[in-house]
Amino acid sequence: MSPLPAPFADWFAARGWQVHPHQAQMLARRDEKALLLIAPTGGGKTLAGFLPSLVELADGHEGLHTLYVSPLKALAADIRRNLRTPVEEMGLPIRVEDRTGDTSYTQKRRQRADPPQILLTTPESLALLTSYEDAPRIFAGLKRVVVDEIHALAESKRGDQLMLALARLETLCPGLRRVGLSATVEDPPALARFLAPHPDPCTVLQADPGPPPDIAMLRTKAPPPWSGGGGTYAMAEVLDQIRRHRITLIFHNTRAQAEIFFHALWMANEDDLPIGIHHGSLDRAQRERVEQAMVEGRLRAVVCTGSLDLGIDWGDVDLVIQVGAPKNVKRLVQRIGRANHRYNAPSKALLVPANRFEVVECEAALEAVRDHDLDGEPRGPGPRDVLCQQILIAACAGPFHADTLFTEVRRAGPYAALTRDAFDACLDFAATGGYALRAYDQWQRLKQAPDGRWQLRDPRASQLIRMNIGTIQDSDMLKVRMRGAGKPLGEVEESFAASLTPGDTFLMGGRIVRYEGLREMTVEVSRDPGRKPKVAVFSGTKFATSTQLSARILRMFRQADWPELPDHTAQWLALQRQVSRLPEPGRLLVESFPHDGREHLCVYGFAGRNAMQTLGLLLTKRMEETGLAPLGFVATDYATLVWGLDRVPDPAPLFAPEALREGLEGWLAGNAVMKRTFRASATIAGLILRNTPQARKTGRQATFSSDILYDTLLRYDPGHLLLDITREEAMRGLIDFARLEEMTARIAGRIDHLRLSRVSPLAAPLFLEVGKVPVDGAARARLEAEEATRLMQAAGLA
Repeated sequence: MSPLPAPFADWFAARGWQVHPHQAQMLARRDEKALLLIAPTGGGKTLAGFLPSLVELADGHEGLHTLYVSPLKALAADIRRNLRTPVEEMGLPIRVEDRTGDTSYTQKRRQRADPPQILLTTPESLALLTSYEDAPRIFAGLKRVVVDEIHALAESKRGDQLMLALARLETLCPGLRRVGLSATVEDPPALARFLAPHPDPCTVLQADPGPPPDIAMLRTKAPPPWSGGGGTYAMAEVLDQIRRHRITLIFHNTRAQAEIFFHALWMANEDDLPIGIHHGSLDRAQRERVEQAMVEGRLRAVVCTGSLDLGIDWGDVDLVIQVGAPKNVKRLVQRIGRANHRYNAPSKALLVPANRFEVVECEAALEAVRDHDLDGEPRGPGPRDVLCQQILIAACAGPFHADTLFTEVRRAGPYAALTRDAFDACLDFAATGGYALRAYDQWQRLKQAPDGRWQLRDPRASQLIRMNIGTIQDSDMLKVRMRGAGKPLGEVEESFAASLTPGDTFLMGGRIVRYEGLREMTVEVSRDPGRKPKVAVFSGTKFATSTQLSARILRMFRQADWPELPDHTAQWLALQRQVSRLPEPGRLLVESFPHDGREHLCVYGFAGRNAMQTLGLLLTKRMEETGLAPLGFVATDYATLVWGLDRVPDPAPLFAPEALREGLEGWLAGNAVMKRTFRASATIAGLILRNTPQARKTGRQATFSSDILYDTLLRYDPGHLLLDITREEAMRGLIDFARLEEMTARIAGRIDHLRLSRVSPLAAPLFLEVGKVPVDGAARARLEAEEATRLMQAAGLA
């Protein structure tokens, strides 16, 4: 018998649909406290999440009943469009609205006074809603929260912020039910613990995964280049695939690569196929035009980034192309799911490695997808800068008892293990700014009333706190506009704009524009299709190859041969084995060789780009200290290449774990990475205000004030909470020291040092890498002294 009430059963029947088993399960178990549904893309996952609410709302409900939270504003808008169909066709008494950063002030005010039955929002907008004094009235009738694409939120501080907001809703609405929806989950029990209010358990429902994807590497006439990340060598084959399919999504790992590829694709597009570009730095209106054209089937291809990763239903997309190694199997599976967005229809995808090494990485990723082996780093405890912000948000909503708020915070999955001492340290910081800053009025934000409750010292501070809610840290972005017409094109980083002089050209939205000047914090440009452009710097995420994928690559190297790889790559690996050897899983391969008058050391650590970059910094620092005269280094996801004046006789002492950590401590003390990390954490924690009623601070202003604060705290209060937080964040993120420690634990002192007479095949691509880091030390001074002596001798003065 159908589990659906008559109007719903009739509606499904009229469309020729049947209720999927996981949809029926969600309806049958709708009274459970927390449910996590893992279902393939196209499997009706979102409808499964909403079905219990629609059935309950069919009988009428005053006020807010269901809150839907998604990571993307565009996804909330898409869900609103999709929900409108069943609501209108069944004549249900349900109002569905979204509330994001794009919603008008007037509509937001009306929603607070008269909430719809279903409200679609983002973590930031929800946090803001909970900060109002009338939050108990707004959420009075709330029964269910649906968190879509929960795996994506769980990977960032936005997820931590959301779980704290849900803990607050739990206080306001006892008995609140939670639903998490996801297509790609590597560790369902861990994600269930993240979602469920502590200590309540969360039930995990897993739908039939459907048929395996049709996924392969794109074979090309030209081999990939030795280095680089563009994929333009495959342009003819990519265009051929676009001609053969209805709509193709072409994913890139960075916005800059997407711009380069789109420009090259457009120049090669002799058939004038309609092709668009979509990434987070483009103007919203331009992104929406591309989205609308996709929905209407007016585009044959869209070059994109993570801005189209998540569950928006683009209808006729029947091919996904991933340009560049995916770096992460879970992300690849998510992107593959954009093609054939239908239940029980295999998704079709092609991988285009951007360089020779990425051929190996792509093959490893293909094997992982076939083995259903998803990757993902284990989650750490909830970050304390987000908790500091939450304490301020709670104070905006009204006075609170510290004991009550501590209990509430511990109900959020990421903060279930939070100690009272850690909470009290965050409360003290939120109230006073901490020991070194408590003398300044601007950081005296909370006070304790005679009844023991904490409250805002000045109620007017709530406006500033609300204006700075959120965990997304924009890099310092400047708007780009056409001169004269004033048409917005998007944004570029402030540091890139500072490098431009009038007449320089760069790519924006696939077109070449000429820099005219900076006017009122806006980059003014004009059209200039003539010259070779610079590449704009965009703030999008730069991925590192996951630990699991790195381990797979190392296991592949142990094979006798590689019949699954193209001949050019298999021959390259065979030559490496002949000239040197291939890296092994439990050992560290270190090659040293002379080249071009310099000594080189190549370390194959396979720890991801951030960690290998940090390793380069630490190795050159140690080499400098021991008189080995390094000149510079360059790093990729899999190796670090160091060059200098002197041969390293035995590299093993350079890798002693204690020495690496000691070197890190010294390097971190005055490093710009720490100042950048401090600025981000201080902004989230509420110490630095990026937004004020007068104007938003520029990046330079914020950096200046945060640098002064950092130096002050380091000098007068080295144990300050924010310095502790900064250190944790830097170790976890930009520096990724945990991956280095994992590498040293994995090799356990087993270091294979091979002295070669020339560059090895595996090291050769590193010489072509961009991003070389010079070392300004004894080696450079020695070279300058030698050059001075030569000049004096040539002049007859020595």
